[in-house]
Amino acid sequence: MTRGAALRAVRGPHRVGGRPEETYAGSMYARRRRNYFLMMGGCIALFVSAWAVVRLWSMPVAIGMCVVAMVIPPVAAMVANRRGPEDRWWDDPTGDPKPDEWWDELDGKKRR
Repeated sequence: MTRGAALRAVRGPHRVGGRPEETYAGSMYARRRRNYFLMMGGCIALFVSAWAVVRLWSMPVAIGMCVVAMVIPPVAAMVANRRGPEDRWWDDPTGDPKPDEWWDELDGKKRR
């Protein structure tokens, strides 16, 4: 099985956006990953600049920058793992017809 076929099998059939190969889950995880890496990049930049440059002029400011950098990783993890209002992950079909039918009935999607 090729990598693309494996990703399509895992992510499901839902497509979003203008790109035909990107699934909804793929775009959701890409957004989360991008936000996480931007925050962690800022954390590393704060820490390195505090001890490489800022400490030469002001030690208290460098320590303050490190305290801010210390708070960023837990916040980044929370931001990366939160679900946005547009995240409809529970609507993705599992691929197994019986449970999908049950969930559709419970969600009121299927009229009796």
